[in-house]
Amino acid sequence: MKVLIVNTSERTGGAAVAAGRLCDALNNNGVKARMLVRDKQSDNINVIALPRSPLLRWHFLWERWVIFWRLHFKREHLFEIDIANSGSDITRLPAFREADVIHLHWVNQGMLSLSDIRRILLSGKPVVWTMHDLWPATAICHYARGCRRYSNHCQICPLLPGGGSANDLAARTWSRKEQMLNQGSIAFVACSRWLEGEAKKSALLRGHLITSIPNAIDTRIYRPQSRSEARSALQLPQEGNVILFVSQRVTDERKGISFFIDALHQLVDQHPELKENTSVAILGGHADEVAQQLPLPAHALGYIADEHQIVNVYNAADVFVTPSLEDNLPNTIMEAMACGVPCVGFRVGGIPEMIDHQQNGFLVEPRNSSQLASGMAWVLCHPNRQELQQHAVKKVMHSYSQQSVALRYIELYQQTLAQKHFML
Repeated sequence: MKVLIVNTSERTGGAAVAAGRLCDALNNNGVKARMLVRDKQSDNINVIALPRSPLLRWHFLWERWVIFWRLHFKREHLFEIDIANSGSDITRLPAFREADVIHLHWVNQGMLSLSDIRRILLSGKPVVWTMHDLWPATAICHYARGCRRYSNHCQICPLLPGGGSANDLAARTWSRKEQMLNQGSIAFVACSRWLEGEAKKSALLRGHLITSIPNAIDTRIYRPQSRSEARSALQLPQEGNVILFVSQRVTDERKGISFFIDALHQLVDQHPELKENTSVAILGGHADEVAQQLPLPAHALGYIADEHQIVNVYNAADVFVTPSLEDNLPNTIMEAMACGVPCVGFRVGGIPEMIDHQQNGFLVEPRNSSQLASGMAWVLCHPNRQELQQHAVKKVMHSYSQQSVALRYIELYQQTLAQKHFML
């Protein structure tokens, strides 16, 4: 079986990481998988780049320009919206023609247009689409933030100026998506049971198969290692506790940095003894902007691309805190737990499926900084941290290993191929 995985980027963003790991997992379990991307960032022979063309940049810029115009030339929400009005036709590529199954992932920002996806459906090849957020089930947004219009028909969009209208950009994009989806069936895969439930509420996806399969992680890379060596490699203090916060862009409001800062202040007030032996490590872009706002010594690690250094970051930590306000199945939690690091996070999205309360971490009610502080204290003051670490590793090995995830996808591929043959 030959599978073509399609994603905008090879490495940038959680979806890219997840798609790349799935490609490795499939190849390690008897499937010939290749990954087609616009932005190739390595010499991996299993990753193919779109043919070079000035149009690649144009697709991205044209979509942003149309959205910018619809936002009345205001930058707010500019990168929270995608309309897929421009992209590359991949159906003529040899890699597409050779594939038995086309597996879409995150294909936004000029990778594929709705017309391009329509061509893929019309090719007759089975199509699987892994949802890393809600965009395939809505008109234009990736995270609904409480809006439920997609359960009927997206319009009067709160992301648009003045709250949108009955015939706004969302309504028109919704109609275009409906027309595209009418060209064939897609097997949609959500990375969490939470996202599966949200997708099943979408009027746009009615009649399509929707299931959930978690992301995979290579536990040969992400595993417990020497804390002392990890801290030395990162120039972090050898003694004391390290609280870890990770985000591609630390200042992203959706990642809950304001709640993290507030919780740290409360943690220090409630447990002054921790102030003497606790510091914070922040991994991600704009980390230095946050470091100066914290009541504890902070180490701004910035953006790190090297995977082995990222593994060091996790192994250097005593607790990983993820106060995301809305999230699917964060790779960061999976990575931390694989390295034996207990996690503390809000009870939102797919996070409760990953963190087992008071077994491998601590779950907190959304937007509750006080409980977030209590969760950090619970882990840092736990009488048997080694037990928490063991539970974390065990959860990853059972639920997110390469083999377990690959086998579930292979079963889905075989199902979609059988359906196509039956229809023929």
